[in-house]
Amino acid sequence: MKKMLFLTIIFIAVPSFFILTNYEEEKIIEFTKEYLTEEKKDKEVLIKVKQTSKNRIIEIDLEDYVRGVLAGEMPISFELEALKAQAVAARTYALRRINKSNTYDVVDTVMNQVYKDDETLKQMWGSNYEKYMEKIKTAQEATKGEYVDYNGTYADTLFFSTSVGNTENSEEIFGTKISYLRSVSSEWDEEVSPVYEEKNVFTRDEFCNKLKLNDCSKIYVNVLNQTSTGRIKNIKINNKTFTGTEVAYYLGVRSNYFDIYIENNNVVVKTKGFGHGVGMSQYGAEGMASNGYTYKEILEHYYSGTTLKNLNV
Repeated sequence: MKKMLFLTIIFIAVPSFFILTNYEEEKIIEFTKEYLTEEKKDKEVLIKVKQTSKNRIIEIDLEDYVRGVLAGEMPISFELEALKAQAVAARTYALRRINKSNTYDVVDTVMNQVYKDDETLKQMWGSNYEKYMEKIKTAQEATKGEYVDYNGTYADTLFFSTSVGNTENSEEIFGTKISYLRSVSSEWDEEVSPVYEEKNVFTRDEFCNKLKLNDCSKIYVNVLNQTSTGRIKNIKINNKTFTGTEVAYYLGVRSNYFDIYIENNNVVVKTKGFGHGVGMSQYGAEGMASNGYTYKEILEHYYSGTTLKNLNV
């Protein structure tokens, strides 16, 4: 996979923008399930987490890690079935990465998955800590040991905040076709996501400076190509060519699905969706859960052709 720049955005009650991954198909099929041997069943699986804000590496039980990711990646107000789906996705994502590094397996930011330890959660949640943690534990315990399997390997269970009405084919975003990361409908997002559409307004100077354009007295926009759902792959603004992701990054907007136009002599960038669009939409999962779908149905929908398995079975 070609490495890409992604947004790092502070959010309010919105799941994380991106998790990043390295796609190399030949390496994907090499991952082994070393924890499935008889002697390892029901034993502790450890994961090494690099806590960037605390400048340390901790080694913790995988299920403890899953709880911390649930707290970091999804609003606690989400339906329990959506939280269960996130728990399985987070566990699977982590299992693929255990032992890939000599020093740590994952970092606690959107570079992998946002992880919050108990100390941080007690500060965040205050008097609600016990109540909120009970809900997190319920989702984690109900799915304990479960992971998404594809043809005998841990699936790369990418997820993101909000779709544009459909998810993306992996090759259109990351350059590599992954059989279970197909574009599927996600019509629930529009109903439940507070950032399904967003209007960003810039002065001409702000717009010009952020994109390092020489002159914004006139602005010409030419979309060169798009994904099948309308996300911008490449775009020419005045005489400069960008990827859609670069424009989103430089402008600090939520998505590479955008429209640029002039309004009241300002530059408006209207976005749809939040995140890279590949895998499970978190607000889509919430919408599905609200409409009576189970976590298993949610995972089967977003990760095409996969099955659920359990480390302890």
